[in-house]
Amino acid sequence: MTAGLLAFLRRDWHERLLAGTARTPLESPDGARWLARWALVCMIVAATLVLACGYHAGFVRLNAWAAGYPDWIWQCLTVLGDERVPFALSLLFSLRYPRVFWTLVVSAVIAILYSRGLKELVDSARPPGVLAADAFHLIGPGHRHHSFPSGHSVTAGVFFGVLIYHARLIEWRLLFLLLAILAGLSRVAVGVHWPVDVAAGLMGGALAAWLGARLAARWSGPATDVSVHLAIVTLAAVLAIGLLYDDGGYPEAALMLQALGAGALLSALLQYLVLPVLRWRRRG
Repeated sequence: MTAGLLAFLRRDWHERLLAGTARTPLESPDGARWLARWALVCMIVAATLVLACGYHAGFVRLNAWAAGYPDWIWQCLTVLGDERVPFALSLLFSLRYPRVFWTLVVSAVIAILYSRGLKELVDSARPPGVLAADAFHLIGPGHRHHSFPSGHSVTAGVFFGVLIYHARLIEWRLLFLLLAILAGLSRVAVGVHWPVDVAAGLMGGALAAWLGARLAARWSGPATDVSVHLAIVTLAAVLAIGLLYDDGGYPEAALMLQALGAGALLSALLQYLVLPVLRWRRRG
């Protein structure tokens, strides 16, 4: 009975993955243009800030403006750039849209290389390491090093960038773009990144999504490989579990993180086990 169920589950998962890939085209020229233009705008913003006003340009003014809004808003926005959140959210569509899921995985690897590599190479000081404590509004942990680029902005840029690439409606693309920008802006609002860091982070995330989509289209086999897919889903589930008990230093976002983690885990349980088992029992 157990062997029969496992064999059925594997066949069912494979069939769902094949059906899911048919829902999403291999490439999206329009989505690629959106990402390229977005990355170009971010590059222009970053270069203008640095060349016209210096590396710290715009921080004090933006941080002071953001302080006029409740801290919980910025905490909830900034955790969208927590690396665990995109992987947890991907469980909501991983089986139905495996091509999007695979694109996200490939893009995430590129984004990690970009973010971690530049952080080690540049190692610039963050606002808490430069400014006096009473000179700006700090929310959450006061990190002092590895400012460039903003890792949270890279994460938000790559996750929402992949969704922008694959979205079919302009309304969805605009929403995803707005969420990415707000997540990046929140890093200035919580007081741990300069605006240049954010612009460079969003640029890197958009470029990682663009390059990841091209590579995923040319190396599409793993999107329907059950073993590869389940390994990545398991990793995403572990990261989603982490959201249930670790708020990342932003306690007012804890409830939202717990809801996202629980929702992602329940969705995965339903898609990968409950519904297939019910189908197996009906066939039996």
